[in-house]
Amino acid sequence: MIFRPFSLFVIAVFLAAAPLQAAKKKSEAAAYKGAIVVEASTGKVLLEDNADVISPPASVTKLMTFLVVHDKLKAGTIQLDTPVTVTAQEANIGGTQVYLKEKEVFPVEELLYAMMIQSANDAATALARVAGGSREAFVQLMNARAKELGMTHTTFRSPHGLPPSNRSISESDLTSPRDLATLCRELLQNTDVLKYSSVQQRDFGASRKQGPVQMINHNHLLGKIAGVDGLKTGFTNGAGFCLAATAQRNGRRIIAIAMGSPDRVTRDLHVGELIERGFAALPPAPPSPVASSPVSPIAPTNVTSAPARPQETPIAPSAAPANNPPPTVTFPGAKKK
Repeated sequence: MIFRPFSLFVIAVFLAAAPLQAAKKKSEAAAYKGAIVVEASTGKVLLEDNADVISPPASVTKLMTFLVVHDKLKAGTIQLDTPVTVTAQEANIGGTQVYLKEKEVFPVEELLYAMMIQSANDAATALARVAGGSREAFVQLMNARAKELGMTHTTFRSPHGLPPSNRSISESDLTSPRDLATLCRELLQNTDVLKYSSVQQRDFGASRKQGPVQMINHNHLLGKIAGVDGLKTGFTNGAGFCLAATAQRNGRRIIAIAMGSPDRVTRDLHVGELIERGFAALPPAPPSPVASSPVSPIAPTNVTSAPARPQETPIAPSAAPANNPPPTVTFPGAKKK
């Protein structure tokens, strides 16, 4: 067979590109186990990459805890100023906390701030007890709510996301990026979650004898990526680094989820880029305001993967929509939280 020079050139380019494509795929696989970006108002999938992978969400679990507590607040079963007396079990839950002490008393609202800003496991456990009657009853409410929303790949086993004592993945809280996107849509459309998740810094327990705990939000995209105002981070050894983020620009909001990143810096860089690509992928805005569509499970689309993403470089300004150049993103060294 005789090849023309042009054909030989094309073949050579293809063969040279094959290792590069393989390297890109490897880089994407290392960035996270699964990810998805959706438009908040419609649920339209803008990007997805292994979005149905089932994995522990770590402290992102607390988003469902927030939703169930909000349901109880809406029903009038509890109030924001309802006093919560801390038990010994809650004071000794471990992990990230605001160091609640047995018999201390705090209102529900302060514990909500502690759970969403500090990712406090002790606060989440105390809220679950007061809202559900017991931790076990509250977890049942979490799973019932997940079923109601159509989160078919989700099973909750705790209100905080800590792994079980045996560290078994199969016995941990489990969900998928797609299911978390569904949960985030419900929170954004029907709760005041942004009141809590957008706060970058706040003191907890100003009247305590030992002084307050200075809470700093674990979501490092706040103040660094334009429009980001929530929602929740998570990390355990079994889950890796997870983030359910949301951002609003020019009246339009997207949700970006990544689960199972190897470290915090990688997670934050890639979620930041997913946000930029998500806004770039939004369809043209409708000519007149339209009502948000009812929250329903996020359906798979024919989009099989997100575009290639550089492993450790800031988001390129050209990826942002016009009139919305993102700030240069620089993150401190990885720190597990």
